[in-house]
Amino acid sequence: MSVQFPKAMVALVASGLLFGLAACGAESESGSGALAPNDKKITVYSGRSESLVKPLLEKFTQQSGIAVEARYAATAAMASQLLEEGERSPADAFFAQDAGALGAVAKKGLFAPLPDDITGQVPESYRAKSKEWVGVTARSRVLVYNPELVAKTDLPTSVFDLTGPQWKGKIGVAPTNASFQAFVTAIVVQHGEAKAKEFLAGLKANEPQIRDGNGPILEEVNSGKLAAGLINHYYLGELAKEQGTTPDALTAKLHFFPNGDSGALVNVAGVGVLKKAAEDPEVATFVKYLLSADAQKYFAEQTFEYPVVDGAAPPAGVPPLSELKVPTVDLNDLDQLEATIALIKDSGLVP
Repeated sequence: MSVQFPKAMVALVASGLLFGLAACGAESESGSGALAPNDKKITVYSGRSESLVKPLLEKFTQQSGIAVEARYAATAAMASQLLEEGERSPADAFFAQDAGALGAVAKKGLFAPLPDDITGQVPESYRAKSKEWVGVTARSRVLVYNPELVAKTDLPTSVFDLTGPQWKGKIGVAPTNASFQAFVTAIVVQHGEAKAKEFLAGLKANEPQIRDGNGPILEEVNSGKLAAGLINHYYLGELAKEQGTTPDALTAKLHFFPNGDSGALVNVAGVGVLKKAAEDPEVATFVKYLLSADAQKYFAEQTFEYPVVDGAAPPAGVPPLSELKVPTVDLNDLDQLEATIALIKDSGLVP
């Protein structure tokens, strides 16, 4: 399925549907540190939030002598900006929250293929077939629940069960968040557009609790204000870190949907390099750093995401990535962003 860019996307961004409220992309702009004496510098458009990745970018600058001018926004808004700017973009690389946004930019022909010594480090399922982007970390969609409000025996076996009457008014969702949008796209890819429309209509009819992002949903589930919600797995680790405790000590628990259910989508955060920077050794150094043992350890221990490079230890408190029963969805097919946004808007989940 194809997407027409960029005017319709830009209009959606301007209308406020998309991503002013997205949880993982607070608007800001900053560099990772002062310019090195030799003035080496790259420009990175980041759909990853500043609080998550700025410390890593600063480490990269300290180790490499390459300064990073990072521009932060929600992933889809940043993808829209790249599509609007085209070859005029000042960006050298796009560090995105999900594969769908990377795919949308790749389809516009803005990325250069990455060399084999980069793509070869990552399993085939977590990189572009065209080699135009590569996954850096993985995250699983989960149902977070409060065991004081939801018995373990009542947990759903499928995300589609959440349209049932027993869940009315109990589920938190963040429809403006890129991860939710990628999950809906996965339903379209796996089951067809009609099934996605049916699910979204059922979810809307069940009076879900709409929130701006995954973080607020988790906090309300953990405090008992919400029974359950759809989020990414790593938010539990982040909340535990904020509270100075461990994930196991939190009230909220994670439910990984079984049997390859659409609710168990594993998506990636990843990076693509703009064509103009294809031969820039400093940009290549940056991409390689994101896949280095140092960076992969940072993601596992500080952002609680799954590393995608062999040999990197997984985050604590969750099943190994290899044990997850994921849906049969090719991440290369999650690039139909505009169509998904239209489906979500039409469902009424977003005003």
